[in-house]
Amino acid sequence: MMDTKLELRGQRVSTLEALCEGMKCPKFRAKQIFKWVNKGVCSFDEMSDLPKDFREKLAERTFINSAKILEVVHSEKDGTRKYLFQLKDGNIIESVLMRYKHGNSVCVSTQVGCLMGCNFCASTIGGMVRNLTAGEILGQILDIQNDIGERVSNIVLMGSGEPLDNFAEVVKFLEIVNHKEGLNLSHRHVTLSTCGIVPRIYELANLKYQLTLAISLHSADNAERSELMPVNKSYPIEMLLEACDYYATTTGRRITYEYALILGKNDKEEKAKALAKLLRGRLCHVNLIPINPVKERGYEASDNQSIEKFKMILKRAGIETTIRRELGSDINAACGQLRKSHLETKPVTQLL
Repeated sequence: MMDTKLELRGQRVSTLEALCEGMKCPKFRAKQIFKWVNKGVCSFDEMSDLPKDFREKLAERTFINSAKILEVVHSEKDGTRKYLFQLKDGNIIESVLMRYKHGNSVCVSTQVGCLMGCNFCASTIGGMVRNLTAGEILGQILDIQNDIGERVSNIVLMGSGEPLDNFAEVVKFLEIVNHKEGLNLSHRHVTLSTCGIVPRIYELANLKYQLTLAISLHSADNAERSELMPVNKSYPIEMLLEACDYYATTTGRRITYEYALILGKNDKEEKAKALAKLLRGRLCHVNLIPINPVKERGYEASDNQSIEKFKMILKRAGIETTIRRELGSDINAACGQLRKSHLETKPVTQLL
């Protein structure tokens, strides 16, 4: 039976105001509820400044959708923590906490599974199950904060799923984390990664959020990119870059182009020169990523020498380039890997 109660995590203040009005309660209670929910409370009893009778009414009409932590895998190398969450309907998602000198970053999932079919990624192997709600996206951050007892200062929408394929809920999530009564996190501390759904890039640009848009590019050649990423057949590189230029012009924000280096495939000198030619003169930054091997795909990461050479070719062309620091390599920290291995031994039906 479908739950008819309102999920409190992931609701705008305006929705909570309407809820309070419907309950014949003062409108100001909405901000109190919003504050408590975004502090990460898991029960109504924790909302200490709300009258007891109001909390009881609230519990009859709403719920706090706190996920169950099934597993936490801790990296001995760098302190990265990978979380496996079980949602209310039994579905499994994963999130990653990364510790840096400048603060805690959390990489969140936006969907259960993924529809995009990128053939180097573990998230898409089992296909798409469903979109996450804004509350389920937010909940990953709140539940991790509760677990570690520390604040998250940066958010990366780069876990399982394609954020722009779940556009409405992702935008709702972005509004909520930025709200001054919520996490009050500047969009400048948020990175959204996409495989390149062009119409949604334009829509996101027009919202003028100051977040960092990261484009999973991985090739400067349409034929090769279409082989790696089926989305390129619908939105080829020329169309994608035009949308990215619009985003950069509209928001004033530099685009990050992600390039996963695959041994013997897209890591050669001529590939670097083609990428430099493609991006020269654009407001951008290239993030080179040693690919995380996925056994079903048969790809291997490029060697350090090839990666450094690739980087130098781009830098000589005037393109700012970094090599992503590898985190959690000892705990299957690449998106989709832990969930996939878990479901191979414990299907969702056994977890309910």
